[in-house]
Amino acid sequence: MNNDTAAPRCCALVAIVGRPNVGKSTLLNALVGQKVSITSRKAQTTRHRITGIRTEGAAQFVFVDTPGFQTRHTVKGAAALNRSLNKTVQAVLSDVDLVLFVVEAGRFGLDDAKVLALVPPGKPTVLIANKLDQVTRRAELAPWLQSMQQRHPFTEFVPLSAERAGDAERLLAILEPHLPEQPWFHDEDSLTDRSERFLAAEIVREKLFRLTGDELPYTSTVVIDQFKEEGALRRIAATIVVERDAHKGMVIGHKGERLRRIGTDARVELERLLDAKVFLELWVKVRSGWADDEARLKSYGYE
Repeated sequence: MNNDTAAPRCCALVAIVGRPNVGKSTLLNALVGQKVSITSRKAQTTRHRITGIRTEGAAQFVFVDTPGFQTRHTVKGAAALNRSLNKTVQAVLSDVDLVLFVVEAGRFGLDDAKVLALVPPGKPTVLIANKLDQVTRRAELAPWLQSMQQRHPFTEFVPLSAERAGDAERLLAILEPHLPEQPWFHDEDSLTDRSERFLAAEIVREKLFRLTGDELPYTSTVVIDQFKEEGALRRIAATIVVERDAHKGMVIGHKGERLRRIGTDARVELERLLDAKVFLELWVKVRSGWADDEARLKSYGYE
């Protein structure tokens, strides 16, 4: 097709917001068509602004997954971390063209209301009623949707299940007419603006949370000490930072078994994600009070 008849390009920055654990990262990965944001059952898995990019025809969607907004600033030992996460959410909302407000279908609590209150007046906002597959009585959704419309002038209502690929495609088609006409922000084949080094830290953190479950407090993080590209090989050394010696023992496990499993699962996923051979070395260090230390948060890459 020549340029004279090609559809004009359109592009938008789209924020994905909601309270912790409503499925924002799962939705982002489904919309992009590849994993760019980590997921786990542990609330507050996402801690950074993660950008996922999807280009379809003349339209480019630049999705920004945000940390779940923290309403409990006084979590012991994590106040500075929670302030940092909330600042990220608020900064994103002021920048974007469109907001996807994610809630669990049929539910709306105080924490959801606090996130919705952050959306700037007049900002086009789409209500995403996620986890539709978990709703047993669909008839109850109609009055719930009506009550949601009374809370906020939503541009669209989209009930869906983020884990179903067809629902992500349907959402893209609904969003496209709301994209402003403007040049694309990224190359056509871009999937994220995050570096391989950043993705490596996130994948290790995901495996850490998945394999420790509720045993390990969420005040644990991963720092990449070394990331070297040697042809088709990525040589990565990372430190898992925990708050206490007892937490270190949880991560290492009996005879180092759990740490080995974290490393193996992370390496396998990184090899698939980076399409390269990965050599991954993991260490565990205790840094008491890191989540409430502004200087240390910055050194660990928190905004």
